[in-house]
Amino acid sequence: MAKVVQFIKESYDEMTQKVTWPTWGELQNSAVLVLVASLIIALIIFAMDKGSVFVLDTFYKSLSN
Repeated sequence: MAKVVQFIKESYDEMTQKVTWPTWGELQNSAVLVLVASLIIALIIFAMDKGSVFVLDTFYKSLSN
């Protein structure tokens, strides 16, 4: 049990003294970057989905005629 307590104390010390946390501005910039990248990827996937639906619908309609 002493090892667990020692581990928690060392972890707390490391998180408060040794870790360099981002500033509020850096955090906001990173969040905006992630949001924009997610939207771009979502739009690309949406376009690929709609494109494949169009191609498959056209293909299947050509088979039924």
